[in-house]
Amino acid sequence: MAIVLDGKKLRDRLLEGLKTKLDGFDKKPTLVVILVGENPASKIYVNNKKKTAEKLGINSVVINYPENVTEKELLNKIEELNNDKEVTAILVQLPLPKHISKENVMNTIIPQKDVDGFTPYNVGKLFSGEEPIVYPCTPKGVLLLLDEYKIDLDGKHAVVVGRSNIVGRPMSQMLLNRNATVTICHSHTKNLAQIIKTADVVVSAVGKNIIEGEMLKSDCVIVDVGIFKDEDGKTRGDVDFESASKTASYISPVPGGVGPMTITSLMLNTVELFEKSSV
Repeated sequence: MAIVLDGKKLRDRLLEGLKTKLDGFDKKPTLVVILVGENPASKIYVNNKKKTAEKLGINSVVINYPENVTEKELLNKIEELNNDKEVTAILVQLPLPKHISKENVMNTIIPQKDVDGFTPYNVGKLFSGEEPIVYPCTPKGVLLLLDEYKIDLDGKHAVVVGRSNIVGRPMSQMLLNRNATVTICHSHTKNLAQIIKTADVVVSAVGKNIIEGEMLKSDCVIVDVGIFKDEDGKTRGDVDFESASKTASYISPVPGGVGPMTITSLMLNTVELFEKSSV
């Protein structure tokens, strides 16, 4: 039976350490989150981020714009925050309405305040094998979880399912930087099951139930980033936990695996940006 990669337990320990560190600061970091529209899932995420930040002693500001805010108004606000010495970190909650270019938004945030690690500068650093100012939150959370359980990635075959700019692409590069041999699979991949069968490590970030236990190599490591509600309203991941946990050596649950680590990484990144700006 697989060992469960417990994101809640690691989150609690890391946040406790972060709180102790923040208690010793004379001045506190400020995280500004911009939310556009009324997307219910986005509102929950933003609220969770705010609550976690406030518990730690990080100043948390949420700016909520209506769905019809113009791109120009949003970009002007980001410029204003870029120039505000009191603001440590800027996060624009995705997805954005269709009339606002995500690229223009990411191009406007200065890399030194890019808490998500999504600006072209930070992405370019990551993909050239250099160290970005901060790493993207979810892939960073995945590696923190793997490190906690002392899972060695050197020379391992890692299969990443999903190629989004938020998880799949940066995750594959971060695994490559750890000397894993990486295969990226996506919706156009043929023979997905055969490819997954060759993996020592599987990281799946699709948002639908696609991986069953019989698709896995014995003793592989499974990190399930996908999260969605099934027809019965139950929270599920990409991996069938019950069958996969009989084959895998380690597996992350949904919920309680990668999710808690994503917000933890956001807090770690906020403090990292603060410390770098204070040098």
